[in-house]
Amino acid sequence: MPRFQQVTLCILYVRNARLFHALHLPAAWILDTHPHADHFSAAQYLKEKTGAPTAIGEQVVAVQRLWKDLYNWPEFAADGSQWDKLFVHGERFKLGALDVCVMFSPGHTLASITYVVGDAAFVHDTLFMPDGGTARADFPGGSAKALWASIQAILALPDDTRLFTGHDYQPGGREPRWESTVAQQKQANAHVVGLDEAAFVASREARDKTLSMPKLILHALQVNIRGGRLPEPESNGRRYLKVPLDALAGAAWAEEPA
Repeated sequence: MPRFQQVTLCILYVRNARLFHALHLPAAWILDTHPHADHFSAAQYLKEKTGAPTAIGEQVVAVQRLWKDLYNWPEFAADGSQWDKLFVHGERFKLGALDVCVMFSPGHTLASITYVVGDAAFVHDTLFMPDGGTARADFPGGSAKALWASIQAILALPDDTRLFTGHDYQPGGREPRWESTVAQQKQANAHVVGLDEAAFVASREARDKTLSMPKLILHALQVNIRGGRLPEPESNGRRYLKVPLDALAGAAWAEEPA
């Protein structure tokens, strides 16, 4: 099997572990783009199953420090040591025969990064599909201005670069989509085309004020800033999630698209 096919299936692995195991493909890396707020990371689980190293951007330490205070975890090591590798902006590494470049892409979170792999870029929660616009920037540490700069850096990639997005909310009830190109985003992104930075920031911030916090944000971040590790069992053998009351004052609590 050609190496580029193996790499593609490795990327799909986080969504279909059974398929990956059935095809007996080795995992080279378990790559996080940022600590997610709407679901639990499987990074540690996948590491236990595959032995592959985990990695994320170096700015995860800023997210850890922020949430360490919110969870009142004075003993928590907010140093990124929960991952095997912390990537810096511009760092390059090999994935099979492919070259990978890491781009720091903050805005949605303080720590977000994009992986540019050959002629493809995994852009996480920056650009959605063109009809879906862009990701929210109102989580703790988020910034619409930083998001705009990150989007502009992504759109500076070659026009035929394939962009793989992190979410698709299927506007109008259409079928799910996940791949676009830089050219398509420049031509049709509903939140970007025709706007300058000031207009984008104003529009993004206004929209974010209408959105509810993800229902799992307080549950998920305490796992995800630990690299996908669940809390340790307590004396009775049970694991407990810690939910700080009023940690996000004024937030509405119903799941909404970004």
